[in-house]
Amino acid sequence: MKFGKRLLALAAAATLGAGAGAAQAQVLFWSTQAKPVEEAQAMREQVLKGFPGGVDYQPNDGGPWLTRLKAELQAGKGTIGVLGALHGDFAALDPDDLVDLDDLGVKAASETFNELAKLGTDHMQYVPWMQASYIMAANRKALEYLPEGADIDALTYDQLIEWAANIHEATGQPRFGFPAGPKGLKHRFFQGYLYPSYTNGVVRTFASDDAVMAWEKFRELWAHTNPASTNFSFMQEQLLSGDVWIAFDHTSRLAAAFNERPDDFVAFPAPAGPKGRGFMPVIAGMAIPRTAPDMEASKALVKYMMKPETQIATLRATNFFPVVDVTFPDDLPPAVRAAGDAIAKMSSAPDANPGLLPAGLGAKGGDFNRVFVDTFERIVLAGQDIRQVLEDEKKVLKAIMEETGAPCWAPDAPSEGACPVE
Repeated sequence: MKFGKRLLALAAAATLGAGAGAAQAQVLFWSTQAKPVEEAQAMREQVLKGFPGGVDYQPNDGGPWLTRLKAELQAGKGTIGVLGALHGDFAALDPDDLVDLDDLGVKAASETFNELAKLGTDHMQYVPWMQASYIMAANRKALEYLPEGADIDALTYDQLIEWAANIHEATGQPRFGFPAGPKGLKHRFFQGYLYPSYTNGVVRTFASDDAVMAWEKFRELWAHTNPASTNFSFMQEQLLSGDVWIAFDHTSRLAAAFNERPDDFVAFPAPAGPKGRGFMPVIAGMAIPRTAPDMEASKALVKYMMKPETQIATLRATNFFPVVDVTFPDDLPPAVRAAGDAIAKMSSAPDANPGLLPAGLGAKGGDFNRVFVDTFERIVLAGQDIRQVLEDEKKVLKAIMEETGAPCWAPDAPSEGACPVE
């Protein structure tokens, strides 16, 4: 027996032995999510306590999570009943190791998420479980300057630019805000919002004609952006101060504005471009390994987790938002209700086009992000030629992809091996 396989076999034996004394009715929920002690305890006491037979909720880092799963799969027998993980974790698995969940009768409100959960197959390999994302926010004073006929829940980038221009002209100040500071999440906007909306890709389409158009549009928006945005990292501060009337950021970085002055601000989905409404969801899902010891109990747990009341309890425990239609209780913080509504509209929009978190880059993740930051700084801040900048940075991006061998992720078309920079 090869050394690596021997280690896996030993791990499987230890796993099976450890689970032998557990109550047979309990389902082992093996998760990479809700790992902090407070969140894990809230999952056990507030979310899972009502499941008949009980649940053994065990969160772990990605490495141990995968090691135990692979050990059980190799042994052909296991104790894990339900897997909880991010989309990227499931995408790295062999779909044949997961149970087809088409017959469960539960799925997300977003057909986009349900399609992603098929992992390139014809069947649901996991069920979307919960989500987080980035959204837009605005001071209610800005609403009177919306372009005629514009729907704030279905804006286009052209309408956003016109809206920002109207405010700029009326107030004499550029009041669009963007987290372009040193600790701002600007790279996620380009990777998950701008590029998917204009190019239907991120890596393959990096230097395409569509990408040129995307950067031209962002230059237009930047003309109406508060120039101090290069120092902004958490947009809630600028919304509260009034320096910014419209902003983009992660939900957690907008929360203070909604919680402190809930009547002054409105949350809404990101705008759409020619290729759809690009947005970057952090999707967690639930799957059942083929080695689950009690298949019916595992399926029952997945269905239990998708109930609206369970989804609300999960939101309270983890700050991840529901993936099914829910009515948010009045006792939730204002920021949660506002962001949850915007995320639900964005993810279930007919033109939704998710740009997933980069995957498979390992230690090169920071270098990958740097490509987009450098491109922004050269094109938008330094005013350099768009095509020349994209050709220069394309070489850097290509080297990163080839060195890591990372395959493409949505919305780029799948690849065999490293995602090509076309």
